[in-house]
Amino acid sequence: MTGAGRLSSVKRGVRKGGESAKAAIGHIADLIIETAPRIPVRDLATLRKQFPGLGPEELADKLIAGASKATATVGAGIGAAAMMPVPPAMLAELAAEITGVAAIEMKLVAELHEVYGLRPPGGLTHRSTAYLTSWTEERGIDVTQPATINAALGGQMRRELRQQVTKRMVRDLPNLFPFMVGAAVGAMMNRRDTRKLAERVRKDLRKRRIPWDRLPELPPLERPGGLRKDLPGELES
Repeated sequence: MTGAGRLSSVKRGVRKGGESAKAAIGHIADLIIETAPRIPVRDLATLRKQFPGLGPEELADKLIAGASKATATVGAGIGAAAMMPVPPAMLAELAAEITGVAAIEMKLVAELHEVYGLRPPGGLTHRSTAYLTSWTEERGIDVTQPATINAALGGQMRRELRQQVTKRMVRDLPNLFPFMVGAAVGAMMNRRDTRKLAERVRKDLRKRRIPWDRLPELPPLERPGGLRKDLPGELES
């Protein structure tokens, strides 16, 4: 093959690889959006029963530590999968792992809103959309601004959320795909990123927190059904 022929072949390979990665990112984004309303979230009453004697800050610390440990466990799997020699196979293997990390982090985001007395109004679909937006944008939801939440529930919701999630995955994927990264490094990266996300959301929530003794009585959160079996078992806790 001539030099020009080899160059053309390389260009085709790079283009095809980019298209495959783009399709994979879109698929992962769709999985995350589909998973969001199925994530079981513990309400404040349940959390206080499970962790008696803790105040809001101590309880938030406990939740962040638990979620960071859980995503680190998933990160070890990502690190091992990244050692696979065939990128398409690696992408397929990582899809469930990345979705699992997102689900753990969205559960954490939702429960931090509970801890700080800032449950978004509305039913399961409404709240899960709010939490997905909070996770994607790495900020707390301002429940005093319902128009912000309502806007996300319009006809373009799925398209816009998919774009938001895809942007986040495009940003994060370079950190998830270092070949030969190894399980230990994968775990460390996930633990670090989960803590960073949590502290950003927590910082917003602290500004608007409602003390527990001033909270109105809220109904228990409904338990969603149909959580996929390939998602981490920690989501059920």
